[in-house]
Amino acid sequence: MALTKIPQPGTVIEYLQDSEPQIAWVTEEQNGKLRLLLPNRRETNLPAARVLPWQGPSYPPAKSREEIIRILQEHKEKRLALAGSLDMQELWELTQGETAAESAEFFAELSGLEPSPDLTAGCAHAMLGLKSHFRFQPPVFEIYTAETVAEKQAAEQARKEREAMTAGGAEWFRALWDVRDHPEKLQAACPGDPVRGRLEAMLRKRIADPETKEDEHLWNQVVKTLPDDPYLPLILAETWGIIPRHYNYWLDRADYEAGTEWERQFEKETAALVRACAEDSEQAALSATSFISIDSASTRDIDDAFAIRRIPGGWEIHVALACPASFWHFGGDLDKKVFSRASSLYLPDGVYHMMPERLGTDGFSLLSGEKRPAMVFSCLCSEDGGISSPVLSREWVSLEQNLDYDSCEAVLEGADGGGLPKYEEASRFAASLREGLAFAETRLKARLAAGAVIIDRQEPEYALAGEGADLKVKLVPPHQTPKSQLIVSEMMIIANEAIADLCAGKGIPLLFRTQDLAIPKEYSGLWTEPQDIARVVKVLTAAVMETSPRPHAGLGLKAYATVTSPLRRYGDLVNEAQVLSWLASGTPRWTKQELDQLLLRLNIHSGAAAQVQRFRPRYWRLVYLRQEAAKFGDKCGFPAVVADENDMFVSVTLTETQLTLRAKRNIFGGKAMLGQRVMVRLGKINPMRGDIAVLGAEEA
Repeated sequence: MALTKIPQPGTVIEYLQDSEPQIAWVTEEQNGKLRLLLPNRRETNLPAARVLPWQGPSYPPAKSREEIIRILQEHKEKRLALAGSLDMQELWELTQGETAAESAEFFAELSGLEPSPDLTAGCAHAMLGLKSHFRFQPPVFEIYTAETVAEKQAAEQARKEREAMTAGGAEWFRALWDVRDHPEKLQAACPGDPVRGRLEAMLRKRIADPETKEDEHLWNQVVKTLPDDPYLPLILAETWGIIPRHYNYWLDRADYEAGTEWERQFEKETAALVRACAEDSEQAALSATSFISIDSASTRDIDDAFAIRRIPGGWEIHVALACPASFWHFGGDLDKKVFSRASSLYLPDGVYHMMPERLGTDGFSLLSGEKRPAMVFSCLCSEDGGISSPVLSREWVSLEQNLDYDSCEAVLEGADGGGLPKYEEASRFAASLREGLAFAETRLKARLAAGAVIIDRQEPEYALAGEGADLKVKLVPPHQTPKSQLIVSEMMIIANEAIADLCAGKGIPLLFRTQDLAIPKEYSGLWTEPQDIARVVKVLTAAVMETSPRPHAGLGLKAYATVTSPLRRYGDLVNEAQVLSWLASGTPRWTKQELDQLLLRLNIHSGAAAQVQRFRPRYWRLVYLRQEAAKFGDKCGFPAVVADENDMFVSVTLTETQLTLRAKRNIFGGKAMLGQRVMVRLGKINPMRGDIAVLGAEEA
């Protein structure tokens, strides 16, 4: 830097050391090199070029060492006090936009105080500390514009937050991790805002998306001393208490909102749909066909019903389907939300509807005694299971009765009902139920003859009691209602098959469900035993949705497209709209190319919802097994059946929970045969991670 003059002995000067101004006394000067005395009584050499462009005052050089130290200390304190009292923000506001750079002396004069070397130095110190507003470019200070100041302040705030996050976050996360198995022992204090909010947000984002790149560097800094665990965000959040025990993180990963709060933002559109449906129904004639539905006793989203009549050589079948597609606004905000949900979820800890409940369980649900729009499929079914005379129409129906599986089963078994609430209603339709069962058995036989592979595995239900650490899972034996369930399943299959065949023949693209593979004849059949199920599953590939009709080998059908659950599955809603458009105008709503594009996105959302439906019940199975395993200790306590085996491993299916596990063959003592009944000991059960191991086995 250029000095106006080289300071002489007796002059108070300042220089920068580690970016901080240091005060000193010049004791000697020779050829631009200075000898300095510092307030700490040390001496040092300094090139004159390093002296800051404010100096003074100057004193007679003949001062004692003690006097010099006293003088330096007095000036240091004055400058510190002045730097703290000056409002440099106000001085910046007076100068920014007026001048680009000025000296420290200029700002000292602008302050309105009595000019002095200490005031000049105090101004300089304050500006050196206010780096967001000034930049020291010797011998002057550059004055930043308002825009630059705003940018620098934001950057400085972000830097401070990162530092606070890195230090406070790392310490807090370590404390949480150390007490993860005993959160009640947590003693560390939680960081305050905004650190707390940022840490919580990071955990929630990583619970929902473990692969997120957002705040990746910061995340790596706060967890660098912790294990590289894929479930780390979930463990920390649960220990912290920002999520409850048994949190359903699969919903977050599917971006699927639980409960009904999400419906609020769509209340106007929902009300408009209900109103449009009511207005259309006022002048509409009611179908003369008497329909009944069969569902679980708790079901409110009723989207299918049937009527059946015996005729010479077979049956006359009518299937009524709930018809939200008649009024649905595809492309609207509600549609986009329902599309992202893709399907309803039926979990042990709650039922989450695809549609707002006002529509799915009320306005469009086929509730008995209520006038509802419906798409009606009618056909004749011969005594060999063949379909003829398929007809589709859009009608208004009023169901005569909503029945449940248990009551219908009791009627079909000839039982007295045992106090079942709907038994009396079901008994009124005994003739229809018996004809329905005869039809269903005929259709099942025909599909098996066509090569169908049917797996009949009774999945258990689970009841949850209590909360948090005290929550208990109880196993509820599955309702044995094979006859009434067969009626419903075959009614739905015949409707989906016939509609798929009809549309395929007329070139109407649908979202077809296909499983186009050659299944060896010996695999065709109805399989109930674990070893048989394990064998046939090996040759089956998962069914997929596509817009071209192809066989569904597992069902034994040439074409299949699900239309029967438009309240519960978005794909069915699309198919229903496609059919209704063709019925009304002779033209489908979407071309094949448009359906292909829709399907690309729908597969993503459907896959995410399917993961929740698959993994959440498995979680509760593992919670149940863990609590039960604790009762048995080292004893083998769970009945199972050997479902598969090879030289290295044995797979067993647990009889109660229908969970299939694989274990090393030596656990079974080298003796394991397909279908063998065994008792197994389970351990290493971690529901969050989905882990479970067979630790021991013995012959039952």
